[in-house]
Amino acid sequence: MKLAVTYENGNVFQHFGHTEMFQVYEIEDEKIVRKALLGSGGSGHGALAELLLKNGVNVLICGGIGGGAKVALREANVQVYGGVTGNVDEAVKAFIDGELQYDPDVVCTHHEGDDHDCGNHNHSCRHE
Repeated sequence: MKLAVTYENGNVFQHFGHTEMFQVYEIEDEKIVRKALLGSGGSGHGALAELLLKNGVNVLICGGIGGGAKVALREANVQVYGGVTGNVDEAVKAFIDGELQYDPDVVCTHHEGDDHDCGNHNHSCRHE
């Protein structure tokens, strides 16, 4: 299994569509066998889904994520675990252990402006 986490300074980056890096983990027999950083190239929502698909990723852990991105990922057969915060390695360990705290209904709908921060839930990140 290949799992990607939106990445910034060791933590889960809080806006999927603006992520510049993913930490990608290869997991076999419930153990991490390899991890590496993958640059997004500033791709944008739909292209990010394609990037993950081209790199064989089938699970994504992220913070905030828009509805369109969720659809693109679902169509690419990538399982999404959104609404996650904290350290990326700890999130992946929790996922492997079946203990990841996530929000399956998180949808970020506020995409205007450069000061958008899905980790700052004072805007319209909402539950479907």
